[in-house]
Amino acid sequence: MKNILCIGAGYVGGPTMAVIADRCADCKVTVVDINADRIAAWNSDELPIYEPGLDEVVKRCRNVNLFYSTDISKAIREADIIFVSVNTPTKTFGAGAGRAANLQFLEKTARSIVEYAENDKIVVEKSTLPVRTAQAMSRILHSNTKNLKFQIISNPEFLAEGTAIRDLENPDRVLIGGMETPEGQKAIEEVASIYAHWVPRERIITTNLWSSELTKLVSNALLAQRVSSVNSISALCEKTEANIDEVAGAAGRDSRIGSKFLKASIGFGGSCFKKDILNLVYLCGHYGLPEIAEYWEQVVKINDFQSRRFVGNMLGAMFNTFADKKIAIFGFAFKADTGDTRESPACAVCLQLLEEHARLSIHDPKALGNAKLDLEGVEGDISYIEDPYKAAEGAHAIAVMTDWDSFKTLDYQKIFDSMEKPAFLFDGRNCLDHEALYKIGFNVYPIGKKHLTHF
Repeated sequence: MKNILCIGAGYVGGPTMAVIADRCADCKVTVVDINADRIAAWNSDELPIYEPGLDEVVKRCRNVNLFYSTDISKAIREADIIFVSVNTPTKTFGAGAGRAANLQFLEKTARSIVEYAENDKIVVEKSTLPVRTAQAMSRILHSNTKNLKFQIISNPEFLAEGTAIRDLENPDRVLIGGMETPEGQKAIEEVASIYAHWVPRERIITTNLWSSELTKLVSNALLAQRVSSVNSISALCEKTEANIDEVAGAAGRDSRIGSKFLKASIGFGGSCFKKDILNLVYLCGHYGLPEIAEYWEQVVKINDFQSRRFVGNMLGAMFNTFADKKIAIFGFAFKADTGDTRESPACAVCLQLLEEHARLSIHDPKALGNAKLDLEGVEGDISYIEDPYKAAEGAHAIAVMTDWDSFKTLDYQKIFDSMEKPAFLFDGRNCLDHEALYKIGFNVYPIGKKHLTHF
């Protein structure tokens, strides 16, 4: 039986290893983490992350061929293949602060592997990493005095939170990069054979190590670029009374463009897009390509501008003051079907509203716990409400920040009747029926569309 280890039990490592265990009965899969509370949660009925379908997969495999542990040294000794899925946040200090990736957790993991390994191993980069990080990891691993050999593989994840299990079970592609040596090619095949249990071989793409590392950054940058592009046009649509859905819909019918990621919104969030683009910006600057760095940095700037523009529209509509007004925030997760709030536009909007002395009533089906952590220590009047009707009661406005399906089926007549008048609704995801809301009596402000007001 092949022993597979994943170091890091977060949003990537947890679901990925669960699906590998589910599809590879001939493999023993162990997930370790230094966070004992997180491992305890993976071993409980309340998993530490919310992802549709994840509970069922974990329950089928846990304690059969899927195990969660804090015993990192034992797991490293026993593993044949080690997936490294630790956090690589953007640096907040020193050289490259605000752009470069902080690789301290990756380095500590590599040193742990050196310390506890007793035989040769394949080490797989699963975290999002800068190009040529594998070189640094290889130097650390091969500094061992045990005469051990390690093969470094890049196997980036392309998961979308909210559909991660579906993405893993039926991926567009699996990318595996390795060294162009006989040993490197053999390691690539070892990792490919895992995925080949359920992924057709034509979807398993093999490249050199550096191409694989760069592809992850480029894929996220290109997707984020589409979001920022359509959001930039949404601002122009509001000025010209064009309809962003009609514009993007017609443009997306061009097969060269396609329709995906052309939905106007409050902006992108999540752990990857902003981090990966800033990483790309740093790399371009590092390699003497300032014009390219500036080009990609603009994608992030447009995203930040969109949240400021959204709040500016709210302020202008609500008579240029939020002071002592209750604003109901519908949604705090960065997207539907996840509890993840990392880089959520909702957080940026809330901070701006609090600066204007608004009173916030935040509701989210899955992300209230993370919302409390994100806003911990922030001054202002903030309440966290499980019931959306109570969240909106007495509010001057509702700001829709996440496109949860549950928001589409709420009784908005009941909500309208309980609010202060005039009642405002700002749809940051263009996910509601604006005409119906207008007929109820709301003053409705979508993104990139004509405002429907009773003034």
